[in-house]
Amino acid sequence: MKLAVKTCTLDMPFEDMLDFCAEQGVQGVEIGTGNWSAAPHIDLDGLLASETDRARWLGAIKRRGLELCALNCSGNPLAYEHDMAVTEKTFRLAEKLGVKKIVMMSGLPAGRLGDRTPTWITTSWPPETQEILDYQWNAVAIPVWRRLVKLAADCGIERIALENHGMQLVYNPETLLRLREAVGPMVGMNLDPSHLFWMGGDPIEAARVLTEAGALYHIHGKDSRPERRMAGPNGMLDTKPIDAFRQRSWNYVAVGAGHGVQWWQEFFSVARMGGYDDVVSLEMEDMTMPMLAGHISSLRTLKAALVM
Repeated sequence: MKLAVKTCTLDMPFEDMLDFCAEQGVQGVEIGTGNWSAAPHIDLDGLLASETDRARWLGAIKRRGLELCALNCSGNPLAYEHDMAVTEKTFRLAEKLGVKKIVMMSGLPAGRLGDRTPTWITTSWPPETQEILDYQWNAVAIPVWRRLVKLAADCGIERIALENHGMQLVYNPETLLRLREAVGPMVGMNLDPSHLFWMGGDPIEAARVLTEAGALYHIHGKDSRPERRMAGPNGMLDTKPIDAFRQRSWNYVAVGAGHGVQWWQEFFSVARMGGYDDVVSLEMEDMTMPMLAGHISSLRTLKAALVM
């Protein structure tokens, strides 16, 4: 497997960020292009417009021995026209750069025709939940994703890795496989253990299911931790903002601060056993420590777990 960094949270200029990644001994970078990322390391419209700028930008990556392993346009293309526009521009830029893999999220529609607010259904009761799910899947998601899959194929993209994030229509292997059955094998999963932890799942078993289906396309090296003092009496569902980390039932933490090297070794071993031999991309969102320190600490844990 190759170790990469999703660079959005490295608060430094583009070339300084690349120097940092090279110094840390990683092999690749995953670049956010917009939507829920501020896209600090790319000018999406500028690179689409200029072959010279594309060559200069990509050359800076390659000169440091790094690979551009994926573009990430995570947003909600099922609800917002802007997010769909960024998604389509990202696909077209991928074609010009020769990038074969896109990391993103499935998006989440509103609950019925005429509504504007995305609605995440996580229970089967009351009964109207089933009507909402039928509308979201059959009237919105499947038709839109068939169009996105065709556009991706037209742009030479081979894989779209959907992150198993909450507040998305695809948030676990089961929902990913439902979409995949409807739109084809272009879509697979970006397996992010941090989200499954707080949703009560087991990322190791998720890796088994996904590799058996040939649907594990990307891995985010990201950790989370239940905060027992709050989770015990309140459960893991928590709507407080992530910077209110002292009051939350769970937090995103540096890799190793929630689950140690032994857990990550087993996780990578199971993924490898299932045939995964691709990128593990650090995504660092620990609000309890300085971001640069969090990246260095997380990379140390991931390197230790990947050397087996």
